[in-house]
Amino acid sequence: MSKPVQPIRPAATVILVRESEPSFQIFMLKRTSNAAFASGMFVFPGGRVDGDDHLHRYDQYRVGPSVAQAPQVEALGYEWRGYWIAALRETFEEAGLMLAYDVSGEMVSLLSDADYDRFQTYREPLHQQKLSLLEICQRENLKLAVDRVHFYNRFITPLGRPRRFDTRFFIASAPEEQRGRHDEIETVESIWITPQEALNLHEKKEFGLMNVTRIQLEKLALFPNKTELIAMAENQEEFLVRRPILPPFES
Repeated sequence: MSKPVQPIRPAATVILVRESEPSFQIFMLKRTSNAAFASGMFVFPGGRVDGDDHLHRYDQYRVGPSVAQAPQVEALGYEWRGYWIAALRETFEEAGLMLAYDVSGEMVSLLSDADYDRFQTYREPLHQQKLSLLEICQRENLKLAVDRVHFYNRFITPLGRPRRFDTRFFIASAPEEQRGRHDEIETVESIWITPQEALNLHEKKEFGLMNVTRIQLEKLALFPNKTELIAMAENQEEFLVRRPILPPFES
């Protein structure tokens, strides 16, 4: 008798990068120990793709994808819109980082305490699905910076895990004037850290990582600075798809 097939949920995750001497840092979150998936692990901001993420109504509230991102669009397939919107939504919901342009065409800074505090009040209702990213864009006159968020690679969770995801990973330059903070709901800590520091702490068993996160960090650690990493993401035309090795069919 065959075993029940685990559903695979579409997801999007963003590797956020900022300048730091001597190289660069990335933003990571520690998931709560009560989480059904990756409990207690350090992860990049991300989550499942929701049905509303595919809405064409987002088209007037985004910039991009650019012409240069055509290979990324092709690699993501006909549901490309949903993955990009989910990536941006989860980045704000989980990390508090809004990758969007204001009415002047500049990246949102949230530098003033008033702006920062106002945007923080959106995060919990967004998580509870009482508020959508589209509604936030409408209230704040924002256009989502799809053109600054670059599809990188794709990993599918192996069989046998409590939850399985088909995850598209993106790379983006973090707005330098924004702070970033965990949501205190699904995540309990947040940190800016270099890929190598994260790997070193993991080796000492002080920084829990899933295999997919470790693999991503190992690749990121090969880049000497943010400029080269972002240039790679912008110009990439071939995209790794890591699928699980399926077991023989069991009857």
